[in-house]
Amino acid sequence: MNNITSHQQRDVLAALPLPGAVGKPSVDDIYPRIFDAILEQRIAPASRFTEEGLGDVFGVSRSIIRRVLARLSHQQVVILRPNHRPQVAAPDLEQTRQILHARRLTERTLVHLACKAPQPKDLQHLRELVAREQQCLKRGERGPAIRLSGEFHLHLASMAGNAPLAQFLGSLVPLTSLALARHEIKSRRHCAWQEHLAIVDAVEHRNGDEAARLMDEHLDHLEQRLLMVAGTPSSS
Repeated sequence: MNNITSHQQRDVLAALPLPGAVGKPSVDDIYPRIFDAILEQRIAPASRFTEEGLGDVFGVSRSIIRRVLARLSHQQVVILRPNHRPQVAAPDLEQTRQILHARRLTERTLVHLACKAPQPKDLQHLRELVAREQQCLKRGERGPAIRLSGEFHLHLASMAGNAPLAQFLGSLVPLTSLALARHEIKSRRHCAWQEHLAIVDAVEHRNGDEAARLMDEHLDHLEQRLLMVAGTPSSS
């Protein structure tokens, strides 16, 4: 689909209820709703759309949409070019393989660092993200579940106390989410929440070696699900 029609706009609105917060929606309210729509392919891969069209769909101003798109562009989820409509990125399988390789190298270090002095509030937040991911999967809400899985990895990275590495991972996780949405269509389990909980337990016990082993295993499973679904053997 190259554009969002009026009928499709109504479908998007019906599938994405407004947040419960009182007042006008903010960038932080609209960002997950647009990202979820992309991940669920209600805004299709390689589709082009306008700021005005998205503003009408989500009931917010162009300035809010522009800031959300800028954030998604920074994450390489949306492509912004002068004199062109925004476009959803479409990472191919080779790009996905390279992204996963970079994630493996980065997250081994980050999870080790996160084990040094984990704070109770951070551990609680990780468990809450896993619980929300699990509930989304139970309800069949695949897009939000993929996004929450990514948020789990990003929050874990923030606990490591190494801003450059966390920022680098922040450029990889949204692209992984996009690849999951595009290539893992037939899979029921985009990311094993049980594996996330095991990682949290290892971090809570400050067991860096075990946390790194679990992260490696988790990313291996992710790579297998992503790359084998299209009949492309994994290189790991």
